[in-house]
Amino acid sequence: MNVKQRTIKEPVSVSGTGLHTGEFVTLTFNPAPEKHGYKFRRVDLPGQPIIEADCDNVTDTSRGTTLTQNGASVSTVEHVLAAMVGLEIDNVLIDISGPEMPIMDGSSINFIDAIEAIGFTEQDADREYYHIPYNIHYTEPDRKVEMVAMPLDTDYRFTCMVDYNSQVLGSQHATISTIAEFKKEIASSRTFCFLHELEALLKHDLIKGGDLNNAIVVVDKEVDEEELAHLAKLFNRKDISVAPQGILNNIELRHQNEPARHKLLDMIGDLALVGVPLKGHIMAARPGHAANVAFAKKIKTLIKKERSRKHIKVYDPNMKPVYDTVQIMNILPHRPPMLLIDKILELSKTHVVGLKAVTMNEPFFIGHFPGAPVMPGVLQIEAMAQTGGILVLNTVPDPENWLTLFLKIENARFKDKVLPGDTLIFRCDLVAPIRRGIAQMKGIGMVGEKIVVEAELMAQIVKYK
Repeated sequence: MNVKQRTIKEPVSVSGTGLHTGEFVTLTFNPAPEKHGYKFRRVDLPGQPIIEADCDNVTDTSRGTTLTQNGASVSTVEHVLAAMVGLEIDNVLIDISGPEMPIMDGSSINFIDAIEAIGFTEQDADREYYHIPYNIHYTEPDRKVEMVAMPLDTDYRFTCMVDYNSQVLGSQHATISTIAEFKKEIASSRTFCFLHELEALLKHDLIKGGDLNNAIVVVDKEVDEEELAHLAKLFNRKDISVAPQGILNNIELRHQNEPARHKLLDMIGDLALVGVPLKGHIMAARPGHAANVAFAKKIKTLIKKERSRKHIKVYDPNMKPVYDTVQIMNILPHRPPMLLIDKILELSKTHVVGLKAVTMNEPFFIGHFPGAPVMPGVLQIEAMAQTGGILVLNTVPDPENWLTLFLKIENARFKDKVLPGDTLIFRCDLVAPIRRGIAQMKGIGMVGEKIVVEAELMAQIVKYK
């Protein structure tokens, strides 16, 4: 049985102070449509820019994870994203009235409690997991960071080990065998820092929203009464002392290995930036935001390669076409020598496959390297666009009265030469629903099993008769 995507029933808000900026902000979780994913919206900025939760949008990992897109940034997103993954929410639009997520109590539990209070809505689309296919490794030898994602088809499992060479903290590990354990075992684990780090942050005014209620402070050095009194004054406390566990007595540990559990929480939040729910077992030693994001990028790159590979299909050029050349000319306004598609082999609402038989009789070979004829890359893109035009014009009842015009070409890559005698087959897939006559497509061109050209196209159909 396929698991369905889900969102939340209605908007819900929480408010608090950003740890580093000190700004008081309101965070509002909104229901979102299928295949929307996680997105942030800066409602305090002109135009309310959207920032997608994507590892390619990470711009800083020094004091939390920061995302930047469309001229706007949001920081310390990891605790919020961990809550979304832990609640198995697929689609949500998160409004934020400032540049940083509220720190709340330093964990994810407040976000989880707020969302569980309003509940979830199951959606029609299936949840599309990425199953880790084999061991994927990431290491940073200088920092002794090791991470591996291993195949596990049944669930999303985590094991995390931390070791800071501290007599107080020592080595700790935390684990969950299923993501369903997140709320009970991980969500309430708070962020932590060492006393020497806290002092440096205070000195440089880098935790303007810091409060001893939202962090565990590990005392990793000798500290006298004068220093404790100074800290008490800074945080408006009557007094502060060192608890027997080697932490400041501002709070009690919720778990004996709370720091390791929080590192696991951070890892779940950062790996949400892969962009799809995962099935696998993630094991990490000494993880941090920079390593988490680098690991997420490595997994995302693998997913993109595998998804593009799924489109590689060897088509029979002699199969009965959906449209032959005459039928194509009844749809497209192009005529020889600018008609660059001979057949349409497949056509659905979301994809199209077209064929171009490349012969030495092509007029462009007269002037394009006549001694070593190669099909010009720009004409390969044109042929791809004509193939995509058939897909877009198939949405109107009178295609002969419409034109398909380029709006954008991005990420065009030419991977091999196309020569006389080659049979060039194009496949174009919609990457978003067609709206207002505008189509966004991912196109590839193949000779046999080899991709020779690929590009992302945006086109618009306009009426001309």
